[in-house]
Amino acid sequence: MKRYPVSTFRAPFCSLLVAACFATAFEPHAFSREAAGCKPPVSIAIEPPPVEISLRPGDPVQQGPVVQLAILLDTSSSMDGLIAQAKSQIWTIVNTLAGLKRDGITPSLEVALFEYGNNGIHAGEQFVRQVLPLTRDLDEVSSRLFALSTNGGDEYCGAAISKAATGLQWSQRKEDFRVIVIAGNEPFTQGPTDFKLSIPAATNAGIVVNTIFCGDAKEGVLTGWKDGANLGGGHYSSIDTNAAAVHIDSPHDAEINTKGAKLNETYLGYGALASEGAAKQMSEDQNAAAAAPGASVQRSMAKAKSVYSNSRWDLLDNLKEKKLAIEDVKESELPENMKKMSVPQRKEYIRTLASSREQLQKEIGVLQRQREQFVAAKRAEMEAAGAKPAKTLEDAMISSLKAQAKAKGYDS
Repeated sequence: MKRYPVSTFRAPFCSLLVAACFATAFEPHAFSREAAGCKPPVSIAIEPPPVEISLRPGDPVQQGPVVQLAILLDTSSSMDGLIAQAKSQIWTIVNTLAGLKRDGITPSLEVALFEYGNNGIHAGEQFVRQVLPLTRDLDEVSSRLFALSTNGGDEYCGAAISKAATGLQWSQRKEDFRVIVIAGNEPFTQGPTDFKLSIPAATNAGIVVNTIFCGDAKEGVLTGWKDGANLGGGHYSSIDTNAAAVHIDSPHDAEINTKGAKLNETYLGYGALASEGAAKQMSEDQNAAAAAPGASVQRSMAKAKSVYSNSRWDLLDNLKEKKLAIEDVKESELPENMKKMSVPQRKEYIRTLASSREQLQKEIGVLQRQREQFVAAKRAEMEAAGAKPAKTLEDAMISSLKAQAKAKGYDS
């Protein structure tokens, strides 16, 4: 849904009317982004058995912090390495953002995707295309990434940033972390849209702009990429798109992947999107497994986090986010095995599945912490031996995003 600025309701009469409506519908001080016409950003944790999920409507979701990330990728013919890194490293980046907290609350995560510099995009659009608006559907983000391909073109960074800054439904709240990351390898100054005009449109809305040059760091400085980051209040990085991220196998990886696959069995598809959602979840498991060593482990760990939400087709996520009550779901939209159940039986079945999911998520969380300790020790050994791996997309994005989130009041 569209997010409206507060100024929309300046008239005193409208303010009183809105306040009266809110007071009637909700408990005091429990207003949600959904009540304001916004996408609800927060997943509410399910406790271990007995699991309590509100199955009644009218109980608003607690408002919490939001991280919004727009990724702008150069898909011209020389950027195959960049796209390959994005496909194989997206879940590592997601896991980093999923580990953030503000005032003890894990933020929800919304990701948008743009491509630019591709001859397959109309010149009238300055070779820029919004692939996906800001969304919490991370499987869809992965699916769209894997559908990208490269094809010649002119790379207009100023135009890409302008479309991202003005064409997305960015949060209006100061405490939310909003960031654009643009990566490419041609001069930052190309194209009819001046980045010195488009970047202020972002920063004036509280959006940070990070730039990543695919090539030699000095060349990126000379061709304006560092100037873009400076103007955007962000970080400038350079990466080697021909390098593969360093992956360290751990003794916990196989069990993490096994439990990640079992998580799929706890999803309860409903409505018109049920089959499509389940199929997409499976296909993105397969894409991650084929992308690069370790990508499937990162995806399995991400699936155990609250930022991984499938409320558009999974009944458990939908009920957890209090968008529906089980009584409101039509029998025709339920899975076959639930259609003949009574309402109390449906509630009990849902609680059982939620308990299984919560347990798997906790077990994956424990394994992830053990894995991180193992990998950290191995990396320390490699550094002590003088190893200096090339910087890739995930290295540039993670270091910048963690530092900027910390400055914004988020802990990692």
